[in-house]
Order: sequence, then structure tokens, then C-alpha cells
Amino acid sequence: MQSMTGYGKAEYQAEGINLSVEIKTVNNRYLDIFPKYPRVFMKYDDLMRKIISSYLSRGRVELMISLRVSEDAAKPVVLDKTLAKSYYEVYSRLCEEYPLLDKNFSVYQLMRFPDVVTEQADEDDDRYKEILTSVLKSALEDLNAMRKVEGEKLKLDLAARITEVESIVHAIAEYAPSVKELYREKLKTRVEEYLEGVKVDETRLLQEVAFFADKSNIDEELTRLDSHISQFRKLLEKENSGKQLDFLVQELNREANTICSKANDVKVTDNGLKLKCEIEKIREQIQNIE
Repeated sequence: MQSMTGYGKAEYQAEGINLSVEIKTVNNRYLDIFPKYPRVFMKYDDLMRKIISSYLSRGRVELMISLRVSEDAAKPVVLDKTLAKSYYEVYSRLCEEYPLLDKNFSVYQLMRFPDVVTEQADEDDDRYKEILTSVLKSALEDLNAMRKVEGEKLKLDLAARITEVESIVHAIAEYAPSVKELYREKLKTRVEEYLEGVKVDETRLLQEVAFFADKSNIDEELTRLDSHISQFRKLLEKENSGKQLDFLVQELNREANTICSKANDVKVTDNGLKLKCEIEKIREQIQNIE
């Protein structure tokens, strides 16, 4: 499990080139990448996005790249072989037609002809591609190492909170069967008070209690909560389960709301509110899980 919050950095320093890559991530529903880099890296934008998406599946990603090249750094040059060959062939023909000419001709002289050897422009320069790819991957690995540590902390916290949710659900389940009998006693007492000693119709009383029991029955909700809790624990062991956990928490909250709406007992209502409070704490934490 990984958190969506983290920071990673990597650098390259050699041959007069100083390249630094920093990545900062925060939680987000989708993977959104916001790069900031020198113009020379513009043509690598798609490449960088593909590399990032191979390491991250969700989150807002801020990518910052800085480049410093010293004056004594090696400058890449391009040899125009076709042009050099043309110069050499013209020279050879001249030597054949004018045998009295000096035939001494060196490679150095050939290199000095216009456009035979030229310095490569930055926008056409591919020397940074391999360096950038390597440094970016190192920064992402550093980032994911931090996100992994944060994710493990979140996992422990969520495991403790779902255990608390489970204990509240079990408390409600243990108490729920007594609600019907408590309602029967209260109803019988009230009827006797109103009728002032007149014998209570037990059949009618049982009908009212049965109607109440059916209306306030929460067995299905408790069963679904147990199932959701079991599924929640399984998802805690999976990678990239943030979206699934988020959906599951919505289902937990739905069942808790139903219990509170059906509850006709103060104790059940109190536990239902405690349940909703714990589920909300879980929901807040899950927003940070990838």
C-alpha cells in the first residue's frame, strides 16, 4: 500500500552537466502531471509522462527539472558525411585535371570546409535523453520509497480503525435482540397507565410488537457490515486499492445511516453515531491512498 503524498529527488553531475529532478505528489482522484522544465526537454514531454505513469497510478504530480551546463562541457558535433564526400570527390577530380596542383590533403583540412562539421543545436540534441530517463526513474524510486513508508503507516491506522468499527457493530448486534422485548415492556406499561387497570389485550400487544420488530430490524445491515469489514481487511493487503476502499467506505456509511434511521432505541442510535464517526475518519485517511 502506498500513500499519494510524497517527495523524491535525484541528480546527475558529470562532464559539466548538472541535471536535477524533483517530484512532489499529493492526493488526487486521477493522475494529473504538472511539469516544469527547460525548453530543451520539451520534446521529451510524452516520454516523461509515460515513465511517470508506469510508477504512479493516482495523485497530483509536480515535476521540476533544472539543468546547468558549464562552459567547458563537451559540445556535441554533427558530421555531414555526404557533404564531406562531395568535397573529397571534387578535390580528386581537380587533381586529375590539374596534375601540377599540390596534392597534399588532410582530414583536418576537410573538416574545415563549410558545414562539414557543425555544432549540434540544443533543440536537436539527444544527449540528455538517456540522462533524463535515468535521473527521472531514480527520483520516482525515491518518491515511491517515501510513499511506501507513509502507506504502511496509513495501513496500520486503518487496520486499527476498522477493528474499532467491528467492535461497535458487534456491540449493536449483541444488544439489538433485546430492543424488541424492551419495547414490549414499555408499550404494555404505557397502555396500562392509559387504561387505568383495564386488562391489556395480549394479542393486540403482540401484533404491535411484531410490527415494531419488523420495522426496526437491522439484521441485514449488520450482516452486510460484517461482510464489508472482511472485504476491507483484504483490500488493505492489496496494491493500488485506494479507489476500491473509497467505494467500500461509502457502503459502510450507507449501512450505518440505515441503522440510525431504523433505530428506535437510544443505545442503538448512540452506537450508530459512533459507527458513523469512525467511518468518516477512515474515509478521510483513504483519500491519501493510491
